[in-house]
Amino acid sequence: MRVGIPAEVKDNEHRVAITPAGVHALAEGGHEVRIQGGAGIGSGITDDEYAEAGAGIVDDAASAWDAELVLKVKEPDPTEYDLMQRASTLFTYLHLAAHRDVTEELLARGITAIAYETVEFDDGSLPLLAPMSEIAGRLAPQVGANALLKSEGGAGVLLGGAAGVITGEVAVLGGGVAGLSAALVARGMGANVTIFDIDLARMRYIEEVTLGAIRTEYSTKFGIMKFTEHADLVIGAVLIPGAKTPTLVTNEMVARMKPGSVLVDIAVDQGGCFEDSRPTTHADPTFRVHGSTFYCVTNMPGSVPVTSTRALTNATLPYCTLLADHGLEGAMRRRPELARGLSTHGGELYSAPVGAAFGIGSRDVADLLG
Repeated sequence: MRVGIPAEVKDNEHRVAITPAGVHALAEGGHEVRIQGGAGIGSGITDDEYAEAGAGIVDDAASAWDAELVLKVKEPDPTEYDLMQRASTLFTYLHLAAHRDVTEELLARGITAIAYETVEFDDGSLPLLAPMSEIAGRLAPQVGANALLKSEGGAGVLLGGAAGVITGEVAVLGGGVAGLSAALVARGMGANVTIFDIDLARMRYIEEVTLGAIRTEYSTKFGIMKFTEHADLVIGAVLIPGAKTPTLVTNEMVARMKPGSVLVDIAVDQGGCFEDSRPTTHADPTFRVHGSTFYCVTNMPGSVPVTSTRALTNATLPYCTLLADHGLEGAMRRRPELARGLSTHGGELYSAPVGAAFGIGSRDVADLLG
């Protein structure tokens, strides 16, 4: 199979969809790998390293997109729509419930698209989303702490406090992979941290593994409202696989928060869990609402590509080789979790949550597989 890896075009997206080790694995399997020249530079990987691993280096994006299997990191940009090939399979993060335009383009062009973030095991875990959730979670307290600096327009609070001075208060909404990762880093910085969730078993697990160092509270509108009134940093890490994120912090709540407080929305690529959230970029990451700073960058792991590219390939490579070796239906029959990631195929939608978000009918992948 011909496998193509174009360079990412999203603002300050320095990740690439594969490492030389991944290229080598595909090439050893007899597949032709084409990668756009310079695609790995931001991740510290040269064209020579890819060529040595067995890839062909192509000069332009169109040549990389001319493949039966296209591997990417982020959803297609409007500049890439005309490059998509009807006969190919696109394997990437899509977050379609927050991108009606991308959804409509994939359907109109008959593209087969599999979303990393909805590949799901029977137990509900998300193997291809987890590594980026972990990284985004670990980044959130760092960017939040920076936004709290007075020089950045923040309240001038140090999360870890100082001798004789109280530490910062951090609320994390959601106790999944991203939320717990964020909470652990914030606690490591010395902050007082509370995770809000609705899964009692998960909250019990968090308190047990952290020996009570991270507090948990059942998530209610009233509880979040009261906590955010005195919080220095609020991190949104709520996820409903494939679906638009529910709103947990309203504009009215933000109006009651302390001046200079900070809100970091990890969930913004699925619509965001703060009412005032809107997508931002690494070039212009923050904006103000009332007296608070919002950080809503949709590709947070793109700022640490040396780490995140390798973590991503570690997770995706087994599925990439499966798709290359056995094709779409063969791969989905062998790995049911991969079938759950199918979003579009042949002009039809195969994601019920995305269909619910946009009022579009969807099919069950079981129909496709017979």
